[in-house]
Amino acid sequence: MKKGEYTRHTILEKAFEISYKKGYQSTSVDDIIALTSVSKGSFFYHFKNKDEMGLAMINEIMYPGMYKALVIPLNENKPATQSIYDMIKSILIEDPAFDPRYGCPAVNIIEEMAPLNASFNKALSRLIDEMQNTLEEVLTRGKKAGQICKELNVKESSVFIITSYMGIRNLGKLYGVDCYQVYLKELKRYLSSIE
Repeated sequence: MKKGEYTRHTILEKAFEISYKKGYQSTSVDDIIALTSVSKGSFFYHFKNKDEMGLAMINEIMYPGMYKALVIPLNENKPATQSIYDMIKSILIEDPAFDPRYGCPAVNIIEEMAPLNASFNKALSRLIDEMQNTLEEVLTRGKKAGQICKELNVKESSVFIITSYMGIRNLGKLYGVDCYQVYLKELKRYLSSIE
């Protein structure tokens, strides 16, 4: 990676870290500069404003991270319901990058920016659409393999799984990991009911 690319990537990583903890709207360019030790001129060389940087953060940091944590595990060679359960358990309980106090980075920025900025809405929709499409594919494969009941509407089920995950990540801000355990027990019950 060239020096300029490295600087740009560092800005995006640090912006993600601080906005995850502090909130995107509460994070200023000066906060990001202080965390990265780059000059204000360097920041504005790479990004014309904070929102351009925010979109790059979604597309270049959040999307690849989400793909690695949420999509790739769903494509492992396991029964459909086991893949879904293992993936969600992993990101709730086992992933050290996510702190229950701060919720889900994608959910947080969706709440903050999706209603206010059409470009953010589009970029964030890409994140959720990728997860939903992958869940639909996994459930469809499960139906074809006889692992999932034939009557299941895979679109409705995938929306339910995504929204329940998003909701529990928000409750984790209040109740910590304990509420994740309750959720995982109910998720397992739901997944068993569609087999």
